Amino acid sequence: MAKKATGGLAAIFHDEKQILQAATRCREMGLSKFDAVTPYPVHGMEEAIGIKRSAIPYVTFVGALIGCSVGLFITVWCSAVSWPINIGGKPMISLPAFIPIMFELTILFAALSSVAAFAWLCRLPKMDPVVIDPDLTSHKFAIFVPEHDTGYDSGKLEQVFKDLGAAEVKRMAEY
Repeated sequence: MAKKATGGLAAIFHDEKQILQAATRCREMGLSKFDAVTPYPVHGMEEAIGIKRSAIPYVTFVGALIGCSVGLFITVWCSAVSWPINIGGKPMISLPAFIPIMFELTILFAALSSVAAFAWLCRLPKMDPVVIDPDLTSHKFAIFVPEHDTGYDSGKLEQVFKDLGAAEVKRMAEY
């Protein structure tokens, strides 16, 4: 399920302000499939790249509702249908007794659906990803623009990145 490898242009920066300007400039140029790689979260990067709100909170909520419903169903089934035993005049469907099971299954289903949604949306696992620069995890920043992006012009992009202060601009055979 990994994405098909593609070539493109990678610009490496030493300052987070420069990469933020470069990401904004890429959006202004009409590019939409580029990616930014930073060693830590950069404030404002989501807006600069144009990342939309994640679907994970909605998936988590639906998973929680399903978990709560399954918990209620299981406890009602076991208590009132499958093995109905009246103990001390307790009603067959006693909601206070069912709340711990419902709560635990709500949390379990919400957590598992969140992890599954995260893995699916991020297209994990990625086997042997291409390394743009080994220092990107410590102190450097990079923007990668794939060849198949609309408005891709390697010469123009290279000049724009250099004008914005890129320390290095690389042509990547695959990413």
